[in-house]
Amino acid sequence: MDYREKLKQLIKERALKVADKPVFKLSSGKMSTYYMDLRTITLDPEGGYIIGNLIFEMVKGHKPDAIGGLTLGADPISYATALVSYLNRQPIKPFVVRKEPKGHGTGKQIEGNIQAGDRVFIVEDVVTTAGSSLKAAKVAKEAGLEVLGIITIVDREEGGEENIRKEGFEFYPIFKVSEFLKKSQ
Repeated sequence: MDYREKLKQLIKERALKVADKPVFKLSSGKMSTYYMDLRTITLDPEGGYIIGNLIFEMVKGHKPDAIGGLTLGADPISYATALVSYLNRQPIKPFVVRKEPKGHGTGKQIEGNIQAGDRVFIVEDVVTTAGSSLKAAKVAKEAGLEVLGIITIVDREEGGEENIRKEGFEFYPIFKVSEFLKKSQ
C-alpha cells in the first residue's frame, strides 16, 4: 500500500475544508479560507495506522528513543508511531508535552517513559507558524532531550519551516498545503 497517497486521499475527503472568504480562525489567530481538520484522520483507526507507518518509515533510520509533541495535536500521531514501531520490533516511546507544567504531583511538563539524553522527534498535525512545535521542542531541550527534528503531516507554507530552521531544527513535512490547494486560495 502507498501510505502517502492513501493519506493524501483521506485528507482531501475528510479533513480539508475550503470557503470563498476567510471564515476559519487558526490557532495563530489568523483567519483563513481553508482549514485542515486532521483530527478526523489522526483519531481514526485507519488514519492512525497509515500515519504511524509513514512516520515510522521516516524516522527509523535515525534510531530515535521517543516521539511526541505538544498535546493534543501530537498525541495520536506519537501513539500510532509508537505502536507501529513496537510491531516492527524497533520500539519508539511516545511522550506528551503539556502546554504548562502540571499544577500538582511532580509538576512535570513532559509525560512519558523518557529521560535526559534520549533522542526524540517532535510531531505535529499541521504547522502554520510552528509555534506549538517550537514550544514542544524548547521544553524537550530543557528536559535534556536531543531533538532530532520536527515532523508535520501538513505544512501550511506560512513561515513555519523558516521559523523551525531558524531555531536550528530539521523539518520533515509529509505534505505541503500547495499539494491540496489551487494557487488562488
